[in-house]
Parts: sequence; C-alpha cells; structure tokens
Amino acid sequence: MTNAAQSPTTPLGADSDSLETREWMDALSAVIEAEGPERAHFLLEQLLEHARQKSIDMPFSATTGYVNTIETEQQEHAPGNLEIEERLRAYMRWNAMAMVVKANRHHPADGGDLGGHIGSFASLASLFGAGFNHFWHAESENHGGDCLYIQGHVSPGVYARAYLEGRLTEEQLLNFRQEVDGKGLSSYPHPKLMPEFWQFPTVSMGLGPLMAIYQARFLKYLHARGIANTENRKVWVFCGDGEMDEVESLGAIGLAAREGLDNLIFVINCNLQRLDGPVRGNGKIVQELEGEFRGAGWNVIKLLWGSSWDPLLARDKDGALRKLMMDTLDGDYQAMKANDGAYVRKHFFGKDPRTLAMVAHMSDEEIFELRRGGHDSKKVYAAYHSAVNHKGQPTVLLIKTVKGFGMGKSGEGKNNVHQTKKLTDEDIKAFRDRFNIPVPDSQIADIPFYKPADDTPEMKYLHERRKALGGYLPHRRTKSDEQFTVPSLDTFKSVMDPTPEGREISTTQAYVRFLTTLLRDQALGPRVVPILVDEARTFGMEGLFRQIGIYNPAGQQYTPVDKDQVMYYREDKQGQILQEGINEAGGMSSWIAAATSYSTSNRIMLPFYVYYSMFGFQRIGDLAWAAGDMQARGFLLGGTSGRTTLNGEGLQHEDGHSHIMAGTIPNCVSYDPTFAHEVGVILHHGLKRMVEKQDNVFYYLTLLNENYPMPGLTAGTEEQIVKGMYLCKRGGSVAPTLSAARDARPPEGERLPLGRPGGQTPALRVQLLGSGTILRESIAAQNLLATDWDIQADVWSCPSFNELTRDGQDAERFNLLHPLGTPRVSFVSQQLAAHAGPVVASTDYMKAYAEQIRPFIPKGRTYKVLGTDGFGRSDFRSKLREHFEINRHYIVVAALKALSEDGHLPAAKVAEAIAKYGIKADKINPLYA
Repeated sequence: MTNAAQSPTTPLGADSDSLETREWMDALSAVIEAEGPERAHFLLEQLLEHARQKSIDMPFSATTGYVNTIETEQQEHAPGNLEIEERLRAYMRWNAMAMVVKANRHHPADGGDLGGHIGSFASLASLFGAGFNHFWHAESENHGGDCLYIQGHVSPGVYARAYLEGRLTEEQLLNFRQEVDGKGLSSYPHPKLMPEFWQFPTVSMGLGPLMAIYQARFLKYLHARGIANTENRKVWVFCGDGEMDEVESLGAIGLAAREGLDNLIFVINCNLQRLDGPVRGNGKIVQELEGEFRGAGWNVIKLLWGSSWDPLLARDKDGALRKLMMDTLDGDYQAMKANDGAYVRKHFFGKDPRTLAMVAHMSDEEIFELRRGGHDSKKVYAAYHSAVNHKGQPTVLLIKTVKGFGMGKSGEGKNNVHQTKKLTDEDIKAFRDRFNIPVPDSQIADIPFYKPADDTPEMKYLHERRKALGGYLPHRRTKSDEQFTVPSLDTFKSVMDPTPEGREISTTQAYVRFLTTLLRDQALGPRVVPILVDEARTFGMEGLFRQIGIYNPAGQQYTPVDKDQVMYYREDKQGQILQEGINEAGGMSSWIAAATSYSTSNRIMLPFYVYYSMFGFQRIGDLAWAAGDMQARGFLLGGTSGRTTLNGEGLQHEDGHSHIMAGTIPNCVSYDPTFAHEVGVILHHGLKRMVEKQDNVFYYLTLLNENYPMPGLTAGTEEQIVKGMYLCKRGGSVAPTLSAARDARPPEGERLPLGRPGGQTPALRVQLLGSGTILRESIAAQNLLATDWDIQADVWSCPSFNELTRDGQDAERFNLLHPLGTPRVSFVSQQLAAHAGPVVASTDYMKAYAEQIRPFIPKGRTYKVLGTDGFGRSDFRSKLREHFEINRHYIVVAALKALSEDGHLPAAKVAEAIAKYGIKADKINPLYA
C-alpha cells in the first residue's frame, strides 16, 4: 500500500490511491468468501468504531442496494404445499373480486355505489397467504395469539378466506357493505360492527401503525409485570407505502427501537402507488423507508425481486443490472407493470447493452412474468421466517408488489386501480383465465362465488394449516374470562366525606386520592395502569413514582437527581406507570392498548390516562373514535379543564369544547364534576360497569386545579349524579317533598306557579344549573339573587349535560315511535317539574354544551344558557369569567332577564342589575374578541 493521503482539496469520493483502494476491497472480498458475511460485518463495525474514536468525519448510508436483503443461498426453505396454496389464493382473489363487483352492480333508486377495493388485496394475496398458512397464531391454550393490524382496503380478501373456511356465508358476502339489516360485512376492519371478527380498526390511515407499536409495547409491559405470558406473541402490522406519509405512521418508530420491541413486525406493501398516482414517482420509496427505519434502529428486510430474477442477478458480474435497478425511478417501475414485456425489454433492459443482452434469450411474455418479490411465496416465507426469529429489534419488511396484480388491462399497475370496482364481463373472463378458476362462460355474468368441496385437497389443507396454528384468524374476544369485584363506595371514604373545616382540595386531588386507594386493593390494584404525558407534577401524582414505579424495560441505570427525596423519579423493569413524555398520541395509544387488553390478552386492565384537557379530544380525536370502535374500557381524565380555570396559559391551553367532542362518540360517557364526591361516585360507577359488568364503554372526566371546600356526598343522590343532574343546594324557601312535587305537577302545557308551596307568601324563584368550576358561580349567584333581589334559587349540579341529552333524546325517540304508548319523560323534565321558575345554565364550556338539553326543559319554562364561546386568553380566573360572561353577575342578570321575559319583573330591573354589577353592556361579544 502507499502512504498517500487525501489532501484537503480532494473532493469527497475522489480516489487519490486506486491501488490501495483495490487492496482493501480485495481483502474484504476474501474475508466474505473465506469466513462469511457475518465476520465481514464484524470487521467493518470495528473499523468504523475505531474511526469514530479518532474523530474522523464518517461516511454514512442507511440504505443498501436495490436488491433483496436475503441472498438466495440464505433463504429458509418454504414448507407446505405451495401449489395448493397458490390455488387457494386464486380462489380467494376470485371471491374477493366477485364480492366487490356484485356489490357495485346494485342500482338503488336513490343512486350511489357501495364501493370497495379489488387492487389492494390483489397486491397482498401472497403476503397474507404465507402468514395465514405458516406464521399467524390464533389464541389457544399454548399461545396468547398474534395481533394482526390488517391493511383496511384488503378486507374483501380476508372475507374471501373466511368464506372458504366456513366462517362466513355466501349471504354475508352478497351483503358486503350492506350492514343495516344485520346480514352484511363491514367495509373495513371495525370491531364495533363485527365484534367477534375484527380486532383492530386500521383504515384511518396512520393510526394502525401507531397503535400497533404501543400494543407491542403493552404486551411487553404485561409480561414484565407478571400479568400475562406474552413472550411468544407477535404484532403484525400491514401498511401501504403511501400510508407511510401519514405523520402517525412513522411517529413512534423510535420508541419501538428504543425499547427493543422484537415482538413487532411491520410489513409495508410497496406497490409504489397511492390513490391518485405514484408514491414517489421521482424517487424510490423503498430506499427512503429503509433509511428512515434503519436510522431509527430497526432491522430492515427488503424483498423486491422474485425467484425468476435470481438467475439474472447471478450473471450480473459487473453490477450493470443492480445499477439499473437502483437508477430506475418508481414512476418508471409503475409504467413497466402497466404495459407489457416488449415495453419492459425496451425501456428497462434496453437502457444498457449489457442488461439487454441478459434477456436476449427470453420472450416478451417471459420478461413480463419476472415477478416482484411480494408475489413469490418462497421469498415471502423466507422474509417472514427471518423476521419472526430476529431478536432485540423490531423488524420492518419492505416488500415490493404490483397494485392490482392479476387484474390485467382493467387495472394492473394503473393509477385508477384503487377506484376500480366495476369490471366488464370480458375483464372477468380474463381474470378467470389468469387464475384458472373453474367457472364456465355461461356463468360469467353472474360472477358466482367459488368454493371447493370440503373433501378436496385444497380445503383439507386450508383447515389443517389453521388447526396447526391454533385456530382461525382474524378473531376477536368480546369478554375476558376474568372476574373481579369492585371495592364498595365506602372504601373511598376520603373522597366522599366533606373536607375538614378550613381545608380545600381540587377535584384533581380527589381523583388522585381515589386512584391511590384503588391501587391498595389486592386484586384490582395491580391492574391499574396510570398513564402520564410528562405532567405528573402538574396533577399532584409524583408520589406514585416511588410507590409503584415507572415502567422501563431497561430499569434505572442512572442515579436520579432527586434520589434523596421521598418522591424521587424511579424507573423500574416492573414499574406500573406508563410515562410517555410529551406525547399525547402515544399516551392515547398506550391507553387504547390497556383499555382493550380484556380482548387482546384476556386480561382486565384499568387504564387511567390524565392530561391537559385541551390536548385530548382536540388533539387525538381520531384515536378516541378508534377507541370507541375497538370497544375500549377505561378512564380518560382531562385536567386543568374549562376555558377559565388555567390562569395564565392562554388560548392554546384553555379548553371550552372537549365535552362537545366527547359527546360525538356513542360509547364515551363524559362528566364535568364539581365536587370530590361526584368524582368518586362517577369513577366507582365506571368501575362497576367496565370491570364487573364488562360493558363496552369508556369514561371521560374533566378535572379542576382550583381548590375549595368539598361538601361531601348526600346519601341518596348517587344515582342522580350518574344520570347527570341533582339538586345540590335548595333556595331559601321550603320546597315540597319529591312525592308532593310529583302530585303537584301542572297539566300538560301549563306553567308551574312561581310561589312558595302550601300557600306561603309568593316569591320569585329560578333554577340555576351548572357544572365543573362554574357551578360555584351559580351558588354565588344564588346568594346574590336572594340578598340583592329577594329572589330564591335552587342550584342544580349537572355533572353531565351529555348524559342528560342522551337520556332526553332516547325518551323523545321512544315517544316518536310509540305514539299510542305511555310517554316517557326525560330525566331533566323529571328533576325540574316540581321546581318552579325559569332555568339558567352556566358552564365553562361553549353554549352548545348546555344548549343540548333545551328540548327537555319542561314546557313553558324559559331557558337561558351562558358559556365560553370564543378563543381563550391569559388572565386571572375572575377576569376570564367576566370576559366570557359566565360569572355570578351574568348568571344573576340572565335570571332576571328570564323573569322579565316571563312577565314577573320589569325590564328596568335587568338594566339596574347590569349597572349595579358594572357590566359593560357594549363590549364586544367574546365569541369574536
């Protein structure tokens, strides 16, 4: 070797000593040949580390050549009968196609097609075949079952397989995307709609990959804590290459690598196409994704070329074919598959005389039959085998396929293939011929489903393979085999009792007390999963750090800076807290994994995820909707809630609409409690429903950071709290008993007189409704009305306007559909019927929240609603409540205005109150401020 060194002016990549370079290359080649690639890899790592120690500016590339990662001689042999598997795939392709085409031959009077997708499953059939036949375990006595996040658009192919297995009927296939009458199949994977079939909803692009990463992590968590043996389970995630542009798809891949989730396998279907066109027409999506995943610390396996390419690559001694493969852009690759063999010969191989010569002996048809790796069952099996046996890292499989494979001129490789759902009879004949389906020409117009007889080799093989793997997939467990008894409400006495004289707490502190008590329960305590997003100290939960520890698979290898403190930051391999950092999407994904553990792992878990309420539904609303679809069970807790409670944080932090968003999810039960006992009653009721009854609901509670005295639980109000409304503070005059009030209800359409019962001196009266922190303003307004205006008010705590609305709407629906039956009365009407006067509701949320119950206010009663419409801003609470016109003064004015409109007060009294309280009547509407 020479001692020549590259001068500072030598361009990077220029070779100043080609002889020395050749000697190094020859030496490396000799090691590879004599000792194998593993030894060569080790030596290169040692050289690179040595260079790092010498502070050399290191060359780095996270990508490899545009060829298969697994060399032909390294491929694991594929077992089983590949010929039978290919025939089964052909039948599934046919039935999937028939299902979609039949569904779109309906012509309803109101127009419109049902839709569906043929091209996606066409590209994935071989990938699914290998998994179902050889790798994917169902839940059984000896295996917890693998989790399959199935690419949503391929659902017709999964239904086609289940049809052959006898799990779905022909009637169900005929009702694809026709679900209303209860006989159909859902468009995509939806556990809510097919609760014993689909496990995970995936078709909201990006959510599947994100949720799957945290699912894999939660399986490790269950195992580390000794709750379930999950060491042999895998999480398989199927994504499209276009889907990887969703931020959520790649957003958590660092976590997967950091925690060594070797139970996680991503399969990215690189058919190079998204809905409208190529994913990276001017680039190479496989190379891009390889760099992303390898850079994050994943094991990357590329499967690009089928076995028919192996002889060509073996003859590529000078690298001309490999260079051509690398230089060809994805947009051009797509064009190759949308044309024919002659086109490929000219526009691909013809770019270099050397590569053109390689295929001189091949016909155009043979050239076109050079398949991509994802359509080669042997190659797919080898890639899967390598992935499931890799340890210490998550694995991503980048598998190249053709979108619409087998669809020919009707869609194969074409930009419009995703929208192709109607085929002509000629297209169907071509499809039949390509896959050799035994359907005669006379039946082509009917597109009959095809299912071999039960005693055929294909059907026997189909069932044998699934029997060997524990049963059929996909399959979802609807209830856990476990049973628990929730501790009695008395157990949470510290939350239910009044605060001692001079003592004040917040509802957040009440929640922490409840949680701490629950953690002490021997049976349920270990099942509690506190989930945090870097705000434990904000919510007063730092005491749990030392008590139950923060889960970290590596333990705590450093000495925390606060080690000498009682509540130091303790990480532990068996820690109970999931600390997600500043990562609400990750926190929600962890919550979903825990909240569905009853189904995925047959273990009832109790996730409590607490966060700034503004960064809940607004930020992760799509995940919350998916949680509803997955029938999640658990508690979401929005801290520092309301538009006016978080003094100085301002517009981005102040939540005035999370309850409106929560109300859009049918199985989300939401509450805005004011007092500690309300928090306790609601949490306890949620435990009873979700743990003992295994109801498919989840709870959302908003919590406050304001401290004030807590009045304690009044016995007998528990059911009313849960229903959403109870009388918490009566006005000054004596009110009738509940039974007397019911007897005193006025005839339909007449108003209840505004007087004291029993012939007492008449007095004006109003009903004040509130929730959360603003209920206390209603209580203050009650005092002002009495002292300043000689008007009595009853104050009602309404922990859930959403639940009141659902109850009222349910009653209205019943009455609409049962005109001859006994009318049902909404709970709101029942509560207010015996309490006279107009009604004023004020909350820390948009007016729409309390407006929901307007239809259920008793007839003839005026209803005024105050709320926090508009952008938040920074200031003190009193100033914010004045700005949004929801404080005690505005409540009084609203009450007086209602009485005035009812003819009980002159309008001058309202004007007098506005002047008395210094209200700026001409200030800008806060909605627009």
